[in-house]
Amino acid sequence: MLGNTFGRLFRVTCCGESYGKGLLTIVDGVPPGLKITKEMVQAELDKRRPGQSPIDSPRKETDQVEIVAGLLEGVTTGAPIGMVIYNVDTQKIHVDQYRAVKDVFRPGHANFTFFVKYGEYADWCGAGRSSGRESVGRVAGGAVAKFILAREGIEVLAYTAESHGIKMRPMSYEEIRANYRKNDINCPDLETAKKMEEDLHKVREEGDTAGGIIEIVARGVPAGWGEQVFDKLKATLAQGLMSIGAVQGMEFGDGFQCATATGSKWNDQPFVEDGAIRFKTNRCGGLLGGMSNGEDLVMRIAVKPTPTISKDQDTVDVYTMTPQKLSAITRRDITLLPRVAPVAEAMVQIALVDSMYMAAAYDSVAKLDKHWKEIGRPRHKATGQNP
Repeated sequence: MLGNTFGRLFRVTCCGESYGKGLLTIVDGVPPGLKITKEMVQAELDKRRPGQSPIDSPRKETDQVEIVAGLLEGVTTGAPIGMVIYNVDTQKIHVDQYRAVKDVFRPGHANFTFFVKYGEYADWCGAGRSSGRESVGRVAGGAVAKFILAREGIEVLAYTAESHGIKMRPMSYEEIRANYRKNDINCPDLETAKKMEEDLHKVREEGDTAGGIIEIVARGVPAGWGEQVFDKLKATLAQGLMSIGAVQGMEFGDGFQCATATGSKWNDQPFVEDGAIRFKTNRCGGLLGGMSNGEDLVMRIAVKPTPTISKDQDTVDVYTMTPQKLSAITRRDITLLPRVAPVAEAMVQIALVDSMYMAAAYDSVAKLDKHWKEIGRPRHKATGQNP
């Protein structure tokens, strides 16, 4: 299986499955002298840990991380950071539930394509490597990236903007930050969050699940990050976010509204403020020519409903090639939104650190007049670590 590393200069490599012994993360490109602690990584892992609310999967994983490489007396050495998170809730009863349907394709899951690619050796237990469980390693790597970004005054927030058609109201970044993770659905609009959660409980009673939209904002990114053509920052961010298993689509800024707009309505018009170039609007989501422009980076991802549901669905037995009915009894989240959000933060953080390294490498060779960097400084600097 290929494709388990993300990044060019700052690289995160992960391995592990839903019901394996555990999950491993290796982070290459970590500078020496950083006081990265187990507690910092654990705080990020706790955001996506299951079993914390009535809308989560009841699976009781502790997601306790151990940093096993790359630190000496609590400080990074410049060597790769290695982390391990063991799976602890892998009881035989749950393995047997998957074993009972291992030859039947689960609608909405990857086991059909896995079977085509890996044949009878494909991992059928809990969706194997295609399970959302694999995202634990991403979040561990993202915690290291978050620490590096914080030194640069950059922070990333992801939150639920829409659940099953129920949308949050427009809010300022400051209000979003103040209400970050104050409810189970992780929606900063506190009144709307109540409606979302009430709706999800009704969905669960029907044996179903629901999808929604997560918005991600990165504040403090200076202009000029990203390369032209194939290595645009936009492309790097898209690769990271679209690699999350549950994500079906994404947009930057006002995204698909560009299809119905005129140029005069769509263009973000520049002006001068305190010796730097600013933009009156941010419809482009902080990106021009695929590179950052100093405004907040704004992205949205569409997250599909959890494919495991308790309603009968049509499917096929792969060995007999006969039609079957499947009504799953295995554990699942009513919605993936609150647990995908920290994964989205992690992927954006990793992409930004990698792009920062690329930009710094180019700048060290180009040696341009510092004036050009000054006019592209970010409009806002983050005030500290994520709340």
